[in-house]
Amino acid sequence: MKVILPIIAFSFICHTIVAQSPQKAALPAPFATKSTKNFSKVIGWENGVIPRAPKGFVVTLYADGLQNPRWTYVTPNGDVLVAESNTIKNTVMQVGAVVLGAAKAENMKKSANRISILRDTTGDGHPDLKQVFLEDLNQPFGMLIMDNQLYVANTDALLRYPYQPGQLKMDSAGEVLMDLPAEKRNQHWTRNIITNADSSRIYIAVGSVDNLGDNGKEVNPRRACILEVDKDGHGERIYASGLRNPVGMAWAPGTKTLWAAVNERDELGDDLVPDYLTSVKDGGFYGWPYSYFGQHADPRIEAPRPDLVQKAIVPDVSLGAHTASLGLAFYTKTAFPKKYRGGAFIAQHGSWNRSQLAGYKVVFVPFRNGKPSGKPEDFLTGFTAGKDNEVHGRPVGVTILPDGSMLVTDDVNDKIWRVAAVK
Repeated sequence: MKVILPIIAFSFICHTIVAQSPQKAALPAPFATKSTKNFSKVIGWENGVIPRAPKGFVVTLYADGLQNPRWTYVTPNGDVLVAESNTIKNTVMQVGAVVLGAAKAENMKKSANRISILRDTTGDGHPDLKQVFLEDLNQPFGMLIMDNQLYVANTDALLRYPYQPGQLKMDSAGEVLMDLPAEKRNQHWTRNIITNADSSRIYIAVGSVDNLGDNGKEVNPRRACILEVDKDGHGERIYASGLRNPVGMAWAPGTKTLWAAVNERDELGDDLVPDYLTSVKDGGFYGWPYSYFGQHADPRIEAPRPDLVQKAIVPDVSLGAHTASLGLAFYTKTAFPKKYRGGAFIAQHGSWNRSQLAGYKVVFVPFRNGKPSGKPEDFLTGFTAGKDNEVHGRPVGVTILPDGSMLVTDDVNDKIWRVAAVK
């Protein structure tokens, strides 16, 4: 017993350190640096400049001439649907520094409110057919096809349309399955959707109405969360909450674990608060607005909830403060080198609340046995121009094509890039 007890004690201590290490990650104190409004200037891609991938990959232009391509989805027959939508719903200017700054970055274009379709009929890896597939939507984002039905997530509703593989235009009227929260203040308007392995449930990512929910005094339980419903939009429940702005969602390969890329809060300084990639636990609470990155209480909250702070879950992977991490895709194909298989790609739209720009790239997080096995590393770069806050573009969505190549949307330039491994 004299030998066994110290071993058990040492094992317990090591387990405790490992379990607590994310919580004790080195985060600066709130307001350690001044909160800064620092919007990038988009200059586009000229003179042959394109995004850069690691050695062994080639980057090409997949499609252009779109209008704010945000999100892409591959249909059962290999077509690519593109949700074209924007922060600005119409030509009426919205008030607020954050909204106006984002609008400037997106050239003040109103939302196209449509879905286009791209088809590669020659098999050369690039579409030769492009046309409008579905119009008259309201800031569409997430798309999902199952059981010969197309589901579309508008900012204010989940819609369903009859669908047949191969069709090039939606002529049928959709039905509204359920309303989604979209108040007058609707800062985080995107609504992503995915289904589970047996296509029995739909998961809907709904961002917070603003930065802090009136400093904790007014929190809509149907926002800053992931909702779960059945295929008809019934049986709604909150799958997970306290997620300020979850956007990308995906299931880790070989597991039943849902993962999400989440935008955290602003105006606490340059390095607060880190956006993150996290496994999402059924019934889990992740802090917003009362705390961040676990149990770090936000000092601005006027109606604190220490009971919720105590139960806030620590995210799995920090993705850097103000990176606006959006798109998420696990690599399940074999075309890329072995190191990328099973790992996660995350598109970072880029900062506005940091003295030095952050994000504006696609990063890769390696996974092993369904869990992160290393720190995020740069994968697709070259979006920043290197001077005067100029950027060439802003990546949003990441989608893996059937041939194993990757699509990355660049919404401010109306382009989609393709990244393929060199054969």
